[in-house]
Parts: sequence; C-alpha cells; structure tokens
Amino acid sequence: MKITLNKDIMTIEKEQDVVPFRNRVKEHAVKIGMSILNQTKLITAASELVRNMLKYAGGGVTTIEVLSKGRENGIRVVFQDKGPGIKDIKQAMQDGFSTGKSLGVGLPGAKRLVSEFDIKSIPGEGTTVTIIKWKNG
Repeated sequence: MKITLNKDIMTIEKEQDVVPFRNRVKEHAVKIGMSILNQTKLITAASELVRNMLKYAGGGVTTIEVLSKGRENGIRVVFQDKGPGIKDIKQAMQDGFSTGKSLGVGLPGAKRLVSEFDIKSIPGEGTTVTIIKWKNG
C-alpha cells in the first residue's frame, strides 16, 4: 500500500474545528473521484468519530491521507486523542452501548460506513481510530 505525500494534519480542539475538518475530508475524496454516496459515508463516519473525540477526550489530532493500492485509491483518516481511553472496546463496538446520553450508534455505525476500521485504546492514555474508505468500496 502506498501513501501519497498529500497528508493533512488537523488539531481538533473545539466544535468550530469540525466543519473545516469535514470540508478537508470532502476535498480529498473529491480529488480521487469518489462517488457522492461514498463521500457521504466517509464524511458521516469521520464526523461521528471527530465528535466522539471532542466529547470524550476534549479533542485530539486527525490525519487525512490519500492511499493507493494497485489501481484502487482511498482515503485514510486517523483520529488520535489523549483522553481517558476505552475500557472495553468489544462492548463499545456493540450497537446500543453508550457511556454518554446518546443512542450508542457512533463506533459501530462508523465502522459500517467505511471499508476498513481499526481501534486501539489504552485506558488512561488515549484512543486511536483509523478508518479507510476505498473509492469503489
């Protein structure tokens, strides 16, 4: 897998950082010719994850990258925070589970919208979520 040099790193510290972040994700998706449907799925998943990062960790850093694997192009977005971490990832990935007062569709919903989803969390140190949405997938 090849990562293009076209990498955007954004610090997310407040709600006002969300719209510029979403716009940047969309710019990258448009640049590789991703369909409107797949752009919407990617942006929806990225929005959910960036809002989780704000809500539960007080913000963090995102990295947006264009990937290529053979002839396939995609977008990878990494969300890194130094929040409290997730004690039980398996539980957090279940539909309906929420530590907040939400519907609990965040993490599992985001996973369903993207091609690849990875989450690593260390309680007391933070969480890193990586998503990839392939142009045709």
